[in-house]
Amino acid sequence: MRTKNKLPKLLLLFILITHFSFAQTDIDAIMMPKHNFCGGLMYGQSNWKNYWEGTFKRDNQNLGTVTTSMVNIMGNYGVTDKLNLLFGVPYIQTKASAGTLAGQRGIQDLSLTAKYMPIETNLGIGTFSLYTIGSVSTPLSNYVADFLPLSIGLRSSTATGRLMIDYQVHQWFATVSAAYIARKNISIDRTAYYTNQMHYSNEVSMPDATNINVRMGYRTSHLIAEAVFDQFTTQGGFDIRKNDMPFPSNKMNAKRIGANVKYTFHKKLSGLSAIANGNYVFDGRNVGQSFVIMAGAFYQMDWTKKKKVDSKK
Repeated sequence: MRTKNKLPKLLLLFILITHFSFAQTDIDAIMMPKHNFCGGLMYGQSNWKNYWEGTFKRDNQNLGTVTTSMVNIMGNYGVTDKLNLLFGVPYIQTKASAGTLAGQRGIQDLSLTAKYMPIETNLGIGTFSLYTIGSVSTPLSNYVADFLPLSIGLRSSTATGRLMIDYQVHQWFATVSAAYIARKNISIDRTAYYTNQMHYSNEVSMPDATNINVRMGYRTSHLIAEAVFDQFTTQGGFDIRKNDMPFPSNKMNAKRIGANVKYTFHKKLSGLSAIANGNYVFDGRNVGQSFVIMAGAFYQMDWTKKKKVDSKK
């Protein structure tokens, strides 16, 4: 079995003022083998005290430190060696250490992803791979979007298209991807609101977004260690007004650096994997300067073997 096909992991992209974006592994160069399924749980926590109000960096004593926690149920199935189907369902909880705003909790959005590898070929001294990735997400509960930064999400259904290339030389690799994220308009619980002009409606026009992700590191059948750069850019929107709350259609830009590690156990624990990662927002606009840590466990099952056993009965 090829190294690239043994190490599945994923986490959906959800667009909050604090992102858990580095755990989303529909954007790594890993494919699940045919008829294999991997499922598991990830737990993550994001904390920030300082944030960017437009381009002005500040804190807010009425909020203190904002903490977002998440438990995510995930799965990845190999339809073929070149086509994977992934899903994720997160439970989110938010809270602030100061002030009177109540934290929120609940199931957020369902994400579904198809990941296809049309090209994998020897190139020079390494292996070149090309991936096309399509994702959709939709809210699973009627949570309140117009309550940032303590909302658990934006309640905007999304469609994402991504192109990704990977190049591996022995155990060393580099992966680069770019995506466009189309977001559906949302409805909020008021009949008028102000952005940079007055809107007499409960419908909010959500700006689309782009994402660039670069990762480099070491990859074998049992260990992945990588450094990651991620840039999220909203295509439109407006800045948070002075001393105002964030709004769902704000411009939300963020640049992050981080690291991911995954270890797949041997022998008696074969199929079990442990994952840990973290990231830090070093530059942004209308987002919190968050520090995120995550950990999880996954188990891979080969359903091909089961089918062979069943066929003998």
